[in-house]
Amino acid sequence: MTPGPEEARRAIRGKAAALGFDAVAFARADVPLDAEMRRYEAFLEAGMHGEMRYLAENAEARRRVDTGHILEGARSVVCLARRYPGRAATGQGARGSDPEDDGRDTARLVARYARGRDYHNFLRKKVRKLAAFIRGLPGPDDAPTRARPLCDDAPVLERAWAARAGLGFIGKNGLLIVPGQGSFLLLGEVVTTLSLPPDAPIEGRCGSCTACLDACPTSAFPQPFVLDARRCVAYLTIEHKGSIPEALRAGVGEHLFGCDDCQTVCPFNASQRPVEPSRMTPFQASGPLSATSLLSLLSGVGPAAEAVSSGPLKRAGADGIARNAAIVLGNRRDSRALPELRRAAEVHPSEVVREASNWAVEQMAEPTRRESKVTRLPPLAPK
Repeated sequence: MTPGPEEARRAIRGKAAALGFDAVAFARADVPLDAEMRRYEAFLEAGMHGEMRYLAENAEARRRVDTGHILEGARSVVCLARRYPGRAATGQGARGSDPEDDGRDTARLVARYARGRDYHNFLRKKVRKLAAFIRGLPGPDDAPTRARPLCDDAPVLERAWAARAGLGFIGKNGLLIVPGQGSFLLLGEVVTTLSLPPDAPIEGRCGSCTACLDACPTSAFPQPFVLDARRCVAYLTIEHKGSIPEALRAGVGEHLFGCDDCQTVCPFNASQRPVEPSRMTPFQASGPLSATSLLSLLSGVGPAAEAVSSGPLKRAGADGIARNAAIVLGNRRDSRALPELRRAAEVHPSEVVREASNWAVEQMAEPTRRESKVTRLPPLAPK
């Protein structure tokens, strides 16, 4: 017998759990994200996406997925979440005083999702396996079922679809929060022609809490639920290719790649269950990252070159990571890093790295202590 919609839902939930997903929910694909798209367009019109021009492409695909942009005739979106460790691992909590930091310290300066392997590689395999499973479920009148897996490789508003599906709700920092799971999550979707009963959205539960907004070291939230990416440390250290504005460098602090600050203070993450050790392997610090230091990242030689080229840090590029390392060293003001910083300021082939290194050298001579949090910043002009 052909399974009914509810039986198909149960089968998909079971398969998703077997593949290691922590949460799954369903939304109708043929109801466009009109309200969500209006907010997204306002974000773009204000220029808050910075250099991420790809965010402005294929607007119709972001608004609706049931067209030729994503999957013609789609009826359902299966939204998926996979947790990753949101708590510092043992031995990654304190910084040493030697500028030639050990690998554990270097890994601590990287956002938690990026300390190990590139999550796209293993998560996409799991999403594709679920899509293949869904294709094996017959549609009405035994019509063949089509399904397209998505994992950061198509222009969809994945957090908006996840909220529409009731997978979780959007927090004031713009991240999806799954009750009982928190926001340290990787998302994926399967868009399918199979008609599946949708789940109900979840009402927001942030209340009057503003912990995430208050914790932002660069005041990147002009208002709740609105992020100005041009101020965001994750954007500045990963996506931004030029010099980081001086007014924001103190806020970058010791963030080498990405930032978890607005998540670590969230009460929904404080109660997050620890991730089982068997599921932590993809997120454990890679060998090259564990063997490198800030100074070697500044010069880009030895294990540092492999750490940047073989994992998530590749997104920022060797020059971007060297720039970030110089800024972190400048914020630390450890004069023992001066010889390498002076050398980079003189001979590094990247002008951006030379400028950041020279700035870091100047911080060593600065007698006044700069605030670690930038509270008032001049407005950025729209692009």
